[in-house]
Amino acid sequence: MTNEPNTSHPGLDRSVGVAGAVMLGLGSILGTGVFVSLGMATTLAGPWVLIAIGVAMVIALCNGLSSAQLAAAHPVSGGTYEYASRLISPGLGFTAGWLFLSAKSASAASAALGASVYMMGTEGAADRSVVVVTALGIVALTTLLVLSGLRRSNLVNTVIVSFVFVGLIVFLFTAFRSVSDVEGTTLASPRPSGIPEAVAIVFVAFTGYGRVATLGEEIRNPRRSIPLAVIATLLVAGTLYLLVGAALAFAAPASQLVSSNAAISPLEVVATHHGGRTLGTIVAICAVTAMIGVLINLLLGLSRVMLAMGRRSDMPRAMAWVGQSSRTPVWSVLSVGCITAGLVLIGDLAFTWTLSALMVLGYYAITNLAALRLRDEERRFPKWTAWSGCILCLAAACSLPAAIWWTGTIVLAAGFGCRFGIRFLEGRNNVSRDEK
Repeated sequence: MTNEPNTSHPGLDRSVGVAGAVMLGLGSILGTGVFVSLGMATTLAGPWVLIAIGVAMVIALCNGLSSAQLAAAHPVSGGTYEYASRLISPGLGFTAGWLFLSAKSASAASAALGASVYMMGTEGAADRSVVVVTALGIVALTTLLVLSGLRRSNLVNTVIVSFVFVGLIVFLFTAFRSVSDVEGTTLASPRPSGIPEAVAIVFVAFTGYGRVATLGEEIRNPRRSIPLAVIATLLVAGTLYLLVGAALAFAAPASQLVSSNAAISPLEVVATHHGGRTLGTIVAICAVTAMIGVLINLLLGLSRVMLAMGRRSDMPRAMAWVGQSSRTPVWSVLSVGCITAGLVLIGDLAFTWTLSALMVLGYYAITNLAALRLRDEERRFPKWTAWSGCILCLAAACSLPAAIWWTGTIVLAAGFGCRFGIRFLEGRNNVSRDEK
């Protein structure tokens, strides 16, 4: 049994530059976060959602700086799973890896469900069975795309991000042009007490920049490209989130936002209210496209973390196998596709997104702890950024409901049980081979 990664498998292809890395980050951010979670956060905090977005962006920036310098110093697949295993302990590394798999699998399920909901429309979305079946089809198709290799996936992602940008600009122009039309209407009620939970909900929407770090083995000149890509991704996404949050808080009648149940299709409802059914349809198409893009990026990141865990025997060794033609970890991609499909069967978008929030906050708390262990010559940013990120992550996690904490605890315990079983079986197999 060994805690060092097995590097005898074929390597991944360094095919992504700075622009491609930024597009991968934005492709992971501009989806479920902007089209679903901002609506959830607005119902929690009202106009104070802008404060929540600002705080979430600060947390994301602190975590992003920690992730960037860790990825630059250790440009390998696996993200914080690898960093914590190398710099702190294998046990905490496994905790980070399992939290990532849990959080982002829940996010992937949320993206599939969100895309399905926007595809069905607010009326069709009332039939949960249809939403779930459609979401399962989306997961199957995106899994096949990711299996084809990163170059092709990244090209599709770039097209998706460009299309979503155009759709969001049209939405923002229509919403802000119509602010004066709703002056006499009751807007979303101010709820300062909802800010902490709104911060946790919105923070998940920012964490797409983590795709850049988890793809460390596939980015050209990672020591320069990864920090640049992470910072650029967060600045662009933060600006768009603030604008969309302002549109939902000040240009959307509260009755319209609440009637859409926030987790259904808030941007479509607002666009339809101000610009008619045609504009609402355009926004819905952008939302579906964006969330499919998020799903592609999540499957990419999840499969690379599972590959890294397979190398260290924290997952079955087969997860580390990379296909010769596609240069893709085939079994890892198929596994995360199946896990995501299983979570889709829950059929509750709000639950999967909130569970993702808890797990990802724990993951990034460990990221910041790992960044504190970097050597001085590897450090690119002051230590206070990592300390701030860690404390803010833990504080935001404490705002989430107790039921989510219980679920998260059970999921983490199951992870360690799985790890013990894998290592026990591997040990028995090694003994059998030695006896022969």
